[in-house]
Amino acid sequence: MEFRTIKQDGIVEDEIKKSRFICHIKRVTTEEEARDFITSIKKEHHKATHNCSAFIIGEKGEIKRTSDDGEPSGTAGVPMLGVLENHQLTNLCAVVTRYFGGIKLGAGGLIRAYAGSVALAIKEIGVVEIKEQVGLRLQLSYSQYQEYGNFLKAENLTELDSEFTDTVSTSIFVDKNDQSRIENALIEFFNGKITLTNQGVRKIEVPIS
Repeated sequence: MEFRTIKQDGIVEDEIKKSRFICHIKRVTTEEEARDFITSIKKEHHKATHNCSAFIIGEKGEIKRTSDDGEPSGTAGVPMLGVLENHQLTNLCAVVTRYFGGIKLGAGGLIRAYAGSVALAIKEIGVVEIKEQVGLRLQLSYSQYQEYGNFLKAENLTELDSEFTDTVSTSIFVDKNDQSRIENALIEFFNGKITLTNQGVRKIEVPIS
């Protein structure tokens, strides 16, 4: 499991030719959650001219839906979805609320406005990569532990939950696809004299600049 989504839920507003465009963006994991979110925004902004939406769900983006909510066909929901796809994001829903300011934008202008609103929200809120990592618990002697820092530095890893008794117990978390390489490297580094225990999987979020 590895995918990209937004760092957190958020709202970003923009004004284009006197129309207000408000992008509400939220992390979701099911179609039902996405539809509930769209409904809640429509309720909150029931006086708005349009509440257009797009969402992608599934680690491989299996579910994709769009709505132009009364704007000319293809000028809102699809361009919004295109921005989510271009950023390779999933498990999120975007709703762009428009309060019409009296100046018509034309089809090209609408496409730019709706896509731009979502792009601006993603830029301001930020993106994370969600990965699964495997925890490895190590049992080391104190002399081994003195050498251990060199291994961590070389592999760019961080030790966690270290306990010091008659021996040292410490943990590292590694990417799933890197697990066997790291285990072999540890065994080689300590000439086979090491106890390793698999601590199972956890999800981590890595910010992407």
